[in-house]
This record gives sequence, structure tokens and C-alpha cells, in this order.
Amino acid sequence: MNQAEVSKLVSQLRIPAPSRLRKFRNPRGPEGRLDSLRKTVTALVKHERIELNFPRAHETRLYAERLISDAIRYGDCHKTTMEMADYWLMEKQLVHKLFKVLVPRYENYNISYTRLLKAPRPYPGHEIDKGVLELRGNPYPSLLPDTSSNKNLIHNVLLEEAKKAYRTRKYAEIAARIDAAESAVGLSKPEGVEDVADKWEPAQKNDELLNGGDENKNT
Repeated sequence: MNQAEVSKLVSQLRIPAPSRLRKFRNPRGPEGRLDSLRKTVTALVKHERIELNFPRAHETRLYAERLISDAIRYGDCHKTTMEMADYWLMEKQLVHKLFKVLVPRYENYNISYTRLLKAPRPYPGHEIDKGVLELRGNPYPSLLPDTSSNKNLIHNVLLEEAKKAYRTRKYAEIAARIDAAESAVGLSKPEGVEDVADKWEPAQKNDELLNGGDENKNT
């Protein structure tokens, strides 16, 4: 049996897995650590969105992904899969939810079945990273912001008009400043300097008189 055939025997995780397990302090040792993870996996399947410490959320996500992946791969007639579901789900009614609700939801998924997001850290408070672990396709509102821009929405229309009014007011202020600066420069004209227009007007009048005299002679 080659490596390609061996890889088909084990469900491949769709999320990166660390090479070492995280070290969680528990007074009962490894058994208490597994019990804590079992409670977290059970809460995730039951509520489909939970908030907890980020390291524990990341560790729980690995076991939840493997549980759902094996349930999709082998079904509810596989003895080992049923034993694993019975072990990780402490509330036995959730086994029915796993095979009858989650498996049909995720059987055509090409991405991970869970989503892990970092939660904002409360201030002041403990310097512990919080995370939100959820199942994809849950009935709750999305935690991710909607980046799609729809110009026809009323708040986008009002914001656009407010931007236009703000730009118009700022441009008017800039134009007023420029006019004030130009008028200040024009009033402070040095002595002995004449405008070009002052010289142009008498010359234009002399040309008009000369042209008028030539026309009289011709007539």
C-alpha cells in the first residue's frame, strides 16, 4: 500500500495543526485536560458559537474538525465513529444532531467546518487573548463586517450627500482665502509702479482720435 492509499484511510484536516499540543494547566493532569476539551466540544456542537480563551479555542477546533470530518466520511453505521462521537459529546442528544444536522450541512463543503476569530480584549482586564469559535452556517448574525458597497442604501446615499456638502464648503473657504490673499497683494502695491491698464487706456484713446482724423480726410 503506497502513501496515497494510506492518506485515504485518515480524514485530512482542513486547518493547519501544530506539531505539538498546547500545554494547559489542569490540577487533574491529562485526564482533566481531556474532560475540559470534551466540555468545550460539546458546547460548540450545542450552541454553534462560543467565546473562550484563544489557545483553548484553537485546540478545541482541531478535535471538532476531526469529529465532523469522520462523521461525514463514515456515517452513523461505523462503530469507531460512533464511539468517538459518544466520547466527545457529553450530551448524548447531540450525537443525533451531529449526524442528522451537521453532516448534511457540511457534506459538500470544500473549506473548514469551523471558524475561529479573535475577540476584542477588554480593558482594563486580564491580558488573555479571547477568541470566538463557531460552526459555519450557524443561525446567528455574522461577526465579519459586510464589505460589499451598495450605493442605493439610504445611509450610503446620505453619507455621499454629506461628503459633497462638506467638499463644497471647504472649496468655498479655500477660494475665499485665495481672493483675500490676492486683494491684500493688490493693496500693497509699491509707489511709482503703474498698472498696465493705466497705460493702455490713454494709448487706446489716442489711436481712436488718429483713426477718426484719417477718416475725415478721406471723406
